[in-house]
Amino acid sequence: MKKALFYMLLSTASFSLMNAFIKYLDHIPGFQLVFFRSITSFVFATTYLIHHKIPILGNQRKLLSLRAIAGLISMSLFFLSFKHLPIGTAVSLRYIAPIFAAIFAVFLLKEKLKPIQFLFFLMAFAGVIILKGFDGNVSNTGMALVITASLFTGLVYILIRKIGKGDHPVVVVNYFMFYATVIGGLICIFNWIQPQGWDWVLLGSLGVFGYFGQVYMTKAFQAAPTNVVAPIKYTEVIFTIAIGVFWFDDNYTFWSFLGLLLIIGGLVANTLVKKN
Repeated sequence: MKKALFYMLLSTASFSLMNAFIKYLDHIPGFQLVFFRSITSFVFATTYLIHHKIPILGNQRKLLSLRAIAGLISMSLFFLSFKHLPIGTAVSLRYIAPIFAAIFAVFLLKEKLKPIQFLFFLMAFAGVIILKGFDGNVSNTGMALVITASLFTGLVYILIRKIGKGDHPVVVVNYFMFYATVIGGLICIFNWIQPQGWDWVLLGSLGVFGYFGQVYMTKAFQAAPTNVVAPIKYTEVIFTIAIGVFWFDDNYTFWSFLGLLLIIGGLVANTLVKKN
């Protein structure tokens, strides 16, 4: 359990830094960011698998491919939402993914929901409505992008659980990065913007932080029940809001924080109830 929590904290820190660089590089097209985010991670993951003589193709190829495609869609939409939303708001809205994961789990994993969980889901969605209705920084486009990204993230959680320990976590990541590198690379050919100066360094770092974030998140979910480790990931919201305020001069009103508090509070409460 301690290892799972440690893995999730490492994952959260890595993703927070990656998100900050994505926001800073918002002048670069979305699929170009996907390509750079993925190719370095793909090289790292493939090298690791070859060095440790782990079969690259894995054991559950259909599930691994489905997880990769769902992850690619989620990541692409999430990156695009940064162009329309403050970084902390985008990250917070993506965290409604556990609601979608819970719904998917009912149909795909035959799990049951407690009646009180619906109350917490409504609480989280009330936070979304407050953000959209009272926060002038939340655009319709950004909201649509990040909510759809959350839906696919929820599906990713379910697919990781289905894969379980049947495949090495780096195999899971490698499938994701392979699909993202190939598809992102093909699409960005037609909309390429030449990076300048420090852009190259930051683009190269996306894959480094993304790789460690993805690997340790996968390790955490495989090492302990989702409802135990998932709440730790919400610390990413605190990190990214702080980054947004001090680096990007993002402004958050009372209504912004109320909406974010309802979202995170509803999701954490749901996780604790499900655990009990």
